[in-house]
Amino acid sequence: MFVHFDDLDSMGMVHNTRYGVLVERALTLFWDSHGYGFGNGKLGHPDASVGVAEFAISYKAPIIGTGTVYVHLTVDHIGSTSVGYTFRVLSAEGAVHAEGRRVHIRLDPATFRPTPWAEETRAIYKTLSAG
Repeated sequence: MFVHFDDLDSMGMVHNTRYGVLVERALTLFWDSHGYGFGNGKLGHPDASVGVAEFAISYKAPIIGTGTVYVHLTVDHIGSTSVGYTFRVLSAEGAVHAEGRRVHIRLDPATFRPTPWAEETRAIYKTLSAG
């Protein structure tokens, strides 16, 4: 992911709220590459309809200035209607700047009620599983 000048605070560090944006953008790129994007106002797949149920982040070291950082995503739990990710925001040298957890709930696009994942979605989640 690229850190832009407008991601920085007045001290030249990535603003704390921008780490969540970096994670969101990494997830968007990953899922868009699998056909689960949101183009022309339409979901690429019904399972792209998710709500964030949990988001927690711990800051380890500031990112100073603009440039490339990496977001490492791992799936640690796949439920019938939910998925739990862990993530780390890393420098090019591998230093951990932030880490955390995010949980998505699969929502029916018509009712916004939890609904089970499709098998093809579960298979994609398994490619991000640690074990």
